[in-house]
Formats: sequence, structure tokens, C-alpha cells
Amino acid sequence: MIALGCDHGGYNLICAIKKFFDAKGINYKEFGTFNEDSVDYPVYAYKVAKAVAEGECETGILCCGTGIGISIAANKVKGIRAAVVNNEFGAEMTRRHNHANILCMGGRVTTEEDAVRYAEIFLNTPEEGGRHDNRLAMISKIEDGTFSLD
Repeated sequence: MIALGCDHGGYNLICAIKKFFDAKGINYKEFGTFNEDSVDYPVYAYKVAKAVAEGECETGILCCGTGIGISIAANKVKGIRAAVVNNEFGAEMTRRHNHANILCMGGRVTTEEDAVRYAEIFLNTPEEGGRHDNRLAMISKIEDGTFSLD
């Protein structure tokens, strides 16, 4: 199950992604917003991030005007690795190397067609282990306050 959330600036992208998911039979859960009325993006970032962090959903997609604000808010939830993507390579590598669990995009900087393509790449890219596991462990230590340079 994919968690979907957006603010008014990313509503168009979420609608395009939902249409694609519906056509492909991909299961998702919507956390809002549900129209283009102005809202506060941290609310939706939190809802999606909690659903992913707590295992209710496997991964998530968040959209705002640029993808930046909503990613910053989502990354405040422990266990979340939300990444802003604006090209195909980024959509692949954030998943492959960084094991990102939430894809973030901006409705004012990304076309609907590109957003669907990036979402498809993100969801179909396997996570790579090896040298990346050590780096991810370091990120987890930073998150829980146990990281040390010693």
C-alpha cells in the first residue's frame, strides 16, 4: 500500500499519480488534501510519514509546490527518508542507494507526466545493500543521537 499526500501546490501531481495507480491496479491510501484550497503542508507530510514509519503503508509519495517543504516536514518523523526528486536518475538512486521510503515532488516544478514516471521508477527500483547499508546505519545513528565521529 502506498501512502499519498499533498498540499494545494501538489494536488495536480497526486491526481495524476492516482489516475496512473488506478489504471495499473496499484493500491494506495489517501491522506489529503483533496482539492486546491490552501492548506498547511506539514499536516499531510506528518500523516503520510507516520503511516510509513508505523508500517501501515510500505512507502509514500508527497507533493507540494516544490517538494522541498513537505520533504523537510516528513523527514522529522523517525525512520523516514523522504527525498525530493526532479529527474529519472534521482528517482532511481534515492531508492537504490538511499532506501528512501517517501518520494517528494513539486507541482510547480514537475509536470504530471514526469511525476508519474518518477513514481513508477521509485516504486519499481530495488534497494541495494552492500556499502549503502553502512551509510544508512550512520543516518539512523544521527537520527537517534548516537552518531559519533570518534
